[in-house]
Amino acid sequence: MRHTITGFSNPTVKFLRSLRDKKYRKRERRFLAEGLRLLTDARESGRIPEMLVMARGRDEHPLLAALERDVLAAGGTVIETGEEILAKITGKDNPQAVAGVFAEFDTSLSNIERGSAEIWLVAQALRDPGNLGTMLRTGDAVGAGGLILLDDCADPFSVEAVRASMGAIFTQRVAQAGWDEFIAWLRAGDGQLVAASLRNAHDYRSAAYRAPCFLMVGNESRGLPETYEDACDLRVTMPMKGRADSLNAAIAGAVLAYEALAHLDP
Repeated sequence: MRHTITGFSNPTVKFLRSLRDKKYRKRERRFLAEGLRLLTDARESGRIPEMLVMARGRDEHPLLAALERDVLAAGGTVIETGEEILAKITGKDNPQAVAGVFAEFDTSLSNIERGSAEIWLVAQALRDPGNLGTMLRTGDAVGAGGLILLDDCADPFSVEAVRASMGAIFTQRVAQAGWDEFIAWLRAGDGQLVAASLRNAHDYRSAAYRAPCFLMVGNESRGLPETYEDACDLRVTMPMKGRADSLNAAIAGAVLAYEALAHLDP
């Protein structure tokens, strides 16, 4: 189905704008993604948007044409509109020429197949959507199975987190759970839980990692609760040679992931 929208007051425009708000996003169980590269990553991962919004007068591109064909073949909607309306929808003064609406994924732990990857990333109470998106990109880069979000984390489907993931939201499994649910699930099968910690920790370069390895970082300002650290199989630390006493949470996760990958590789 194809439509052209010319007015800011159109109900579809109001619906699309509402997806920038967590309350409406959760109610609709839909989220926005912007940009041809990101939408192409989604398509190549088997995720087709339910609605495709394109700017009139855009440059033609074979990937965009393929995306449009797939959306229509799947029974979705293609909308053409002006750049000003697209900017209103995305909240950016210079929006990309295309955006898509996707159904939120099932983020239950039951969808995680722990044996499908050697490394999994775990974040507890991560509040910055940029950090969340960066951890998804790290997971994609190291071949991790996905990202497990514990307790009160930023919304992985927010416009900011999706944008920061650079498409990894579509290539990585995402799960959300409370600590009690997660630790019970983890201990019901194989899995080494490793914490980035400053307390009674091993040097991260000489630690004994084993697969499947769940690498956990804590909140940006508070780190991990002590009880969470106590429940880990291994605590590791990275040397800090300057005045700072810790790394950014997402950066720490990336450093640990590459180190663990080096140890786990045959």
